[in-house]
Amino acid sequence: MILQKSIPHNPLKPAKLPGIQPLDPALWLQPDDAFAGQMRRREELLAERRDKVLEMDGSAFEAAQELLETVLAQLYPDATEVVLRPDGQEVKINWQDPLGTLGRITQQDFCILQRPEGSDEHVLTGAILCFPASWTLAEKFMRPLIGIHDTVDSYDEGIAKRVQRLFDGVQTGRPLWRFNALWYHDPELHAPRRMSDPRDKSHGSAAQYMRSEQQVLLRLPKSRAVIFSIHSYVLHRDDVFAQWGEEA
Repeated sequence: MILQKSIPHNPLKPAKLPGIQPLDPALWLQPDDAFAGQMRRREELLAERRDKVLEMDGSAFEAAQELLETVLAQLYPDATEVVLRPDGQEVKINWQDPLGTLGRITQQDFCILQRPEGSDEHVLTGAILCFPASWTLAEKFMRPLIGIHDTVDSYDEGIAKRVQRLFDGVQTGRPLWRFNALWYHDPELHAPRRMSDPRDKSHGSAAQYMRSEQQVLLRLPKSRAVIFSIHSYVLHRDDVFAQWGEEA
């Protein structure tokens, strides 16, 4: 079981879609107290289920390399060939496998979204997604935004237009963020679900674990790709209310 003891945003605070706000770039990739455990789980998934957690179209390769360069500059500015993670593990930087390298050096998952010429929407052209919450990467890969969210009941045509305008308007050096939060009975981080599977029943107000994703949007300056990063937090109910207020 891999849990955080605290969370930097209040997951109990109601948030309406899309719930976007500015983010200080320095706070984008902050490690937390679950770093070592989450990184061990990521290593396992990349070793055993790489084809399930990593997808990349050839059109996303340069953007993936640019993303790796950006993450290294912020987290490991002195690294040239090898990264020394906070948990003491060394990771070789592989520029020919940028998403695989990213999956081994930071807790965040990353999705690359690009707007092909003539397209009305951004398309998911690459991702390292070790910790999906009730969705499956293979079913979303190379789909536009509205197709990615077609199982979200509240994601109607109006929200879709607002989100696309948001993606079009993301500016370099000015990341944006939002969060979601649900109560789960199962704290497992790797929780994919296919669209044909029954709806996930592992969450509810009586559950013992809060899962909250800190989701960040930023634009890469060279490729102009939009990056959607996901930092997953899972906390026991007692720790959530100890930090953010007593349970009623």
